[in-house]
This record gives sequence, structure tokens and C-alpha cells, in this order.
Amino acid sequence: MFQLRKTIVSEDLFEKDFVCNLSACKGACCIDGEAGAPLTEEETKKLEDIYPQVKPLLRKEGIEAIEKEGTWITSDFDELETPLINHKECAYVIFDDKKTALCGIEEAYNQGIIDWKKPISCHLYPVRVKEYSEFSAVNYNKWGICDDACTLGKELQVPVYKFVKEALIRKFGESWYEELEKVAEQHK
Repeated sequence: MFQLRKTIVSEDLFEKDFVCNLSACKGACCIDGEAGAPLTEEETKKLEDIYPQVKPLLRKEGIEAIEKEGTWITSDFDELETPLINHKECAYVIFDDKKTALCGIEEAYNQGIIDWKKPISCHLYPVRVKEYSEFSAVNYNKWGICDDACTLGKELQVPVYKFVKEALIRKFGESWYEELEKVAEQHK
């Protein structure tokens, strides 16, 4: 671990390789697990604002879950999350013709319907950020369903921090990322 401004960053971001392999995993991170995608308070307001534009792209089950529970929920642990369908997949999940899970929010973004890509926790994955009062912990989250992404990342020699570059810049800013790249070079 090392400190970069007000972040504590795991060296796994340099040492582990990762490139999403949707053809292998079929978007399992959006349909497996025990909780919805973590959200910030700002993102809960964004979900409320964009829902009318995203709704036409969503599946019936997703719309039902959102209209029953809301565009976001508070978990039993007081954490903000996206709602789930039957305690399984994210309510914002859609499927392509190959049965691959995709984000309905991101699809609306890709179609130019909205100007917000998706929750930052989804955009950053496999990086997870835990906020503390004095700093943010930036860690690599190893999950077995992403083994194919690790294999592909190793084949292509793409470390985690490069795979999530756009999301890290979105979260921490361009200059923070430039400093991260310098640390990565020294780490080699």
C-alpha cells in the first residue's frame, strides 16, 4: 500500500492484470452477488433524475423492482445501493441477444439519451473505493467470476490501473492519475 494525496492505494492495481471478458463471464458481476451496486449520495439523486429516460430500455422485471423499491435503496448495513430483482441481478441490468448482462444506464449513455455513464462503483470495477474520514482506500477486488478477465488481462499485459484509467480519472482527476502512473513506473 502507498499513499497518494488523500488516498491509500493497493499495489495490486499495478501487480494484477485485468480486462473484462464479457464473452466468457456474460456480465456476471451485474447478476451475481448479494447486494446492488454501491452508490454515493450524489448518485442517488442522479438515478432519480435519469430514471424516466432509462426506463424504456429496462426489462419489465427491473422496472417493477425500481417502482416497488425506488431508483436506489438503503441496505441493512445503511449503505446506498441499486435495487435488485429477486435478491439477484441489478434492477438496471438488460441483456443482449447473446444473453450477456449489460447496464441499462450505460446503454442509455451510449445511445446519447443521458450524459452519465453509470455509477462510479460499476465503472471502477474491479477496483473498490472505501471512503474514510481522512482518506479513501483504493483496492483491487478479487472475485472468482472474473478469473477470465484476469487471464485476458495477463495475455494482453494490462494492469488493473490501466484497465480502469477512465474511471479512476473520473473519480480522482487527471493529475491524480498522472501521479499514479509515475508511482507505477517506479514500482516496476
